[in-house]
This record gives sequence, C-alpha cells and structure tokens, in this order.
Amino acid sequence: MSKNILIIDGHPDADRGRYVHALADAYAAGASDSGHKIERLELATIDIPFLRSRAEWTDGTPPPDIAAAQEAIRRAEHLVILYPLWLGDVPALLKAFLEQVARPGFALAEGTIPRPLLTGRSARLVVTMGMPAFFYRFYYAAHSVKSFERNILKLVGIDPVEHTLIGNVEGEAETRREWLDRLFNLGTAGA
Repeated sequence: MSKNILIIDGHPDADRGRYVHALADAYAAGASDSGHKIERLELATIDIPFLRSRAEWTDGTPPPDIAAAQEAIRRAEHLVILYPLWLGDVPALLKAFLEQVARPGFALAEGTIPRPLLTGRSARLVVTMGMPAFFYRFYYAAHSVKSFERNILKLVGIDPVEHTLIGNVEGEAETRREWLDRLFNLGTAGA
C-alpha cells in the first residue's frame, strides 16, 4: 500500500556533499521505486526566520515557505526527518523550522491543555553523529531524540515515531554505503 511521505532534510548546509543529503536521496529513491508519493523539503534552501516572541508565534502569519511546508505536512501520512546531531541536539535551523510550522491552529488547538491536530501520521527520525550511535544511545540516553519525539512530535499527535541513529559518519566508506542501502530499504517499505 503506497503512502504520502514527506522527507524533511534538516541539514542546514546546502552542500550536496553532506551525508544527510545522500541518506535523504537514498530513502526517496527507495520510496519512489515502490510507488510511494514523495514530497521533499530541504531546510537549507528555504527561508526560515527565527521567532522572537510568543505573539509572533500565536498571531503572526507564517512566511510563504513555512505555509507551503505546513501544507506538505498536512498531506503527509508519514514524515521522515533527517538531521545531524549538533552540540547534542537538532541544528538551530531545524529547531526554528519546527517552531514556525508548529503554530497554534495548525499543530495544536489552543486551550488549557493543548489538543494535537496532526494525528494519523507516523514519523522516522534519522540522526547522524560523529560518535558511535551506541555510545549516544546508552551514555547520553539519546536524550535529544527522545525529547524531539515526546515534546514535539507526539505532542502534536504524530505517533508512532521510529529512530535510526547513525554513528561514526566520518568512518569507513563501506559502512556509509551500507547505511545508504538501509535507508533505501526503509524508503521501499515506507517506514
């Protein structure tokens, strides 16, 4: 069964030599080959201003690139969000994007207890890092990935959320090729 999949490439550097871009391409190729409908957002190529006040978040009009991203999220059944781990967390540009798109009325209905508006969608987080992934998972307890899942995605109703943690990204070329194959296969499965 085909899915509407939105691939969000969260690497802030538009240089096509970045490994996150290659992983996004591999996932997209597998998904496309299997008949899934693919949309892509490359955050490095769109205008993402930083929000500076609550009023701007609640009452401001989303810029055109953000409004288009919201529409792509609305159409998606599955989101694949890829990014490098920077200073133990998501890059600032990805965080700014999430703040922009997760506005009241789109991602959350305001009230004493916010109600999620993006239910019925699943997600996969693909995170690259220089350290071994097992070290990040066990020593650091994958804290930023868990926070992203719980405090952003599940808060707005996106569930289930799967994780793919890719460590030692500057290691052996063969391992990097194996990960590209794995992402292709995840794309094929729409997972």
